[in-house]
Amino acid sequence: SEVRLGVVPAVISPFVLAKIGVSNGRELFLTGERFTAQQAKAYGLAHHVVPETELDDKVAERVGQLLQAAPEAQAAAKALIREVTAWRHQEALREYTANLIARRRASDEGKEGMSSFLERRKPYWQEN
Repeated sequence: SEVRLGVVPAVISPFVLAKIGVSNGRELFLTGERFTAQQAKAYGLAHHVVPETELDDKVAERVGQLLQAAPEAQAAAKALIREVTAWRHQEALREYTANLIARRRASDEGKEGMSSFLERRKPYWQEN
C-alpha cells in the first residue's frame, strides 16, 4: 500500500522479498494490492488458513503439537534455521550442522528422546 501513498516499502523489503520472492514482491510492491488469507498462504506468509469458526480448534491443535516437542530441541531448531539461511559457504554449513546434531544427540533431551523412542514410551516433556 506504500506506493499508493507515494512511498516504497523499503524497511520491510529485505524480509518480504526473502519470504515471498522477487516476482511476488514486484507485483505487490508496484501495485500496493491487498491480499487475502489464501494469497498469504500461497506466498508463504501463512501456514494455515481456516474459517473463523475453526480458528480456536486449529490453534489448540498447533499448540498441542508444539508442546509435544522437546523445548531445547525446538530452540536449537530455531537457531539452525537462522544459521542455515544466513550461511553462504556450504562446507562451513555442513560442519555447523554436523556439530549441531552431535551436540543435540549428546544432550539430555537428545538422550531422553532416543531412549523413549527405543523403549516405546513418551519422553519426560510429554508426560503431562
